Amino acid sequence: MDLLNLSVVAEYYPVLLRGFGMTILMTLIVITLSLTLAIPVALSRMSGNFLVRLVGGTYVELLRGTPLVLQLVYIYFVLPGVGIRLDGFVAALVALTLHYTAYLSEVYRAGIQSVPKGQTQAASALGMSRSQTFIRIVLPQAVRTVTPALGNYFISLFKDTALASVVTVQELLFSGQIIAARTYQYFTIYTVCMIMYFSVGYPAALFVRWLEKRTSGGYARRRRRQKGGQA
Repeated sequence: MDLLNLSVVAEYYPVLLRGFGMTILMTLIVITLSLTLAIPVALSRMSGNFLVRLVGGTYVELLRGTPLVLQLVYIYFVLPGVGIRLDGFVAALVALTLHYTAYLSEVYRAGIQSVPKGQTQAASALGMSRSQTFIRIVLPQAVRTVTPALGNYFISLFKDTALASVVTVQELLFSGQIIAARTYQYFTIYTVCMIMYFSVGYPAALFVRWLEKRTSGGYARRRRRQKGGQA
């Protein structure tokens, strides 16, 4: 008997494809929200106000110090006890966004702190406000520096959406589990799921490697130009 049952694949592929679409949709929503929300969180970690710094630091350390699956379970199963009820899809989006915002904020913070202080001082001397300096000078350079790291988190997020099955979201893995339990074709269904995840994850990994080479090459060229100018 063939391990890979193509008739089962043909019958249930549309269901797996819908689950795959849900996985991609969740990934795109969460990465968009996390990339946006991580900026104010990163700034709070560098604030001169102790209370703001404390709130930002507590949030980041709490979310990074607890498992994502626990955060999913907490939001979906525990919060209804205090009157906050979310359906599985929204609960998964909230948990994933909070989790990845904490991690991406640290990436942003490292990128912002890597920008030479002389550039902000020069912008101030030109009459730019702090907000103008951040938006026009600091943020663009920080984003270029951390882009490869952000790409790696995108890949991790794409795979972590599988945990949404814990809160009954019918993404790819959850769809596969249902079909495998119904047909007993575990090898066939999970192999197809693996191929579908790989079809996005591997090209994304190659793209991130290309970005890393481009970024490091650009940095090396800038350093050579700076040294040449100093000479």
